[in-house]
Amino acid sequence: MSRTATYNTTVRWTGEHWGHLVMGNGPEMKFSAPPDAHGHPGVFTPEDAFVAAANTCVMMMFVWATERFKLKLLSYECRTEGIKLIELDRTEIFTRLLFRPVIRIAAGGEPKTTIEARTRRALQAAQKYSLVANSVKSEIVVEPELIIET
Repeated sequence: MSRTATYNTTVRWTGEHWGHLVMGNGPEMKFSAPPDAHGHPGVFTPEDAFVAAANTCVMMMFVWATERFKLKLLSYECRTEGIKLIELDRTEIFTRLLFRPVIRIAAGGEPKTTIEARTRRALQAAQKYSLVANSVKSEIVVEPELIIET
């Protein structure tokens, strides 16, 4: 049987191109549009939030998948780029999210090829079960660097 869960955020305009964000889970922060959209540098933007939501969700699902696939995760770091298309009428859309995770896994006595195959399956599962990745229209591309340590 299906079920639902609800998440919330509250934003408040604080003047000019500034806002304040309160997340339902507790954190608060100021935000702005990016500098190329009349915003301010060095501060959280909606574009950052979009890319970060996908990146953090995929990472958490990968951690879950490594446990499920009995992999010994040593480290995970992922740079994700959101590629934005700006149309002639100035409408914008993220067309692609490019994930470049660097993943270190311990072989634990198993052949490297076996561990690499399981790690790739774990990455596929992370993408499949990521709420955020499943909720966006953008193409999702994952280009991992896998380091299997013996």
